[in-house]
Amino acid sequence: MSNKMAEYPVVLNRRKVGKYPALAKAGGGYVWDAVLEYRVWCHGDGDDYYCAFATYEEALAFSQATRGAGEPLALILQREYISEPEPGQFIHVKAERITEWPVAFLSRPRRTATTLADFFAPDAPSNRVDILRGLAKR
Repeated sequence: MSNKMAEYPVVLNRRKVGKYPALAKAGGGYVWDAVLEYRVWCHGDGDDYYCAFATYEEALAFSQATRGAGEPLALILQREYISEPEPGQFIHVKAERITEWPVAFLSRPRRTATTLADFFAPDAPSNRVDILRGLAKR
């Protein structure tokens, strides 16, 4: 197992893996609160379906061994998030949603109690996104 794989978080509740709706939002929101499951979408013979996994490692192994399988995605929970309807126009949304993300997006730090307050603060750095990347000091 590579170090990169070990960096992906465990799911919020293993017993719920595979029980979330197939349809979810796609990407966006900038911040995440929890990983619900790892998904691998499979395509072939005109039929699209996904398989759900509790770990990234399981999803990756399945993806690599299965013909027509895509790269693993993370189904995440966002309890609050940032909407960007136009480039540079950010809106704080205080509502829960479930969305699929490329797993690489999980390299961004998990949302904390101060992440969004820091992001929207009047004295935030000019590149506010650095806060979300864990690069800005507050």
